Amino acid sequence: MRAQGIEQWIQMSSLALLVGIADHGSLSAGARSVGMAQSNATRAIKTLERRLGYALLTRATSGSKLTPEGALTVEWARDSLQSLNTLWTGAQALAAPEDREFTFAASMTVAEHLAPIWIGRLHETDSHIKTKMRVMNSREVINAVQNKDVELGFVETPDIPPALSSRIVWSDELVLIAPTVHPWAQRSKPVTLIEIAQTALVEREAGSGTRAFLDGSIEGARKAPIVEFNSNSAICQAVSAGMGPAILSRLAVESSLRIGTFSLVALQRGNLTRNLRAIWRGQEPAQGPAAQLLEICVTANT
Repeated sequence: MRAQGIEQWIQMSSLALLVGIADHGSLSAGARSVGMAQSNATRAIKTLERRLGYALLTRATSGSKLTPEGALTVEWARDSLQSLNTLWTGAQALAAPEDREFTFAASMTVAEHLAPIWIGRLHETDSHIKTKMRVMNSREVINAVQNKDVELGFVETPDIPPALSSRIVWSDELVLIAPTVHPWAQRSKPVTLIEIAQTALVEREAGSGTRAFLDGSIEGARKAPIVEFNSNSAICQAVSAGMGPAILSRLAVESSLRIGTFSLVALQRGNLTRNLRAIWRGQEPAQGPAAQLLEICVTANT
């Protein structure tokens, strides 16, 4: 079945119902969890089964249970629903007018994978807080904080100016990925940092935190990139297309790894670990939305 036109044959409410059945143990309980009448829930599951082409539930007098295919579909449905929630939360933050209460800046990896979760928790804490997120690379985030354009920023680079205060909010792992046909993906021996330095990679642009961290982790000069992109998703697509290897946050590559569009390659010294940081001017925010968001970030990483 082609992915094209998926919006024509699948409904998010049906996926939420399927997850509800898995979480609550029965069709009726799952229907109640999503606010759907049982008769409508039965029709929704039958329609979903027909469109998918396989059974999701086994039905008996004792109740309905997930088939093995249904259990697997539930996990895909969870990912889809979480991605939609991330899209919605992130889009709201990007669309908030400039004159709203609280604006912060975030580098790409933080903005794509962590900030939507943090924003959601901030809104749960106080629904009156309105947020706007500005997405930049780490160098631009630092400039925005220094120029007082934003009160709080999130960066991936280890190079924090002495005039700014910072706090670790996430421990991140950088991994080496390569096209499935690349020699590195075919060998059992781990790749060394010397080999990384001598190999042209698909990379983020100068000024990005990922680029700065990699430069700092490898002593001496590195070979110029094959190509530079200003987004992690563009790099993933380039690696999938066979352009060359790359080093990115595990957060940025997990979904592509699950579907096998490229390979994870072992590094001799193990994956590179870096700290993502919140930055601000002066003393740590003591109150207000900035202080609340900072506390949520730190708590989420403990």
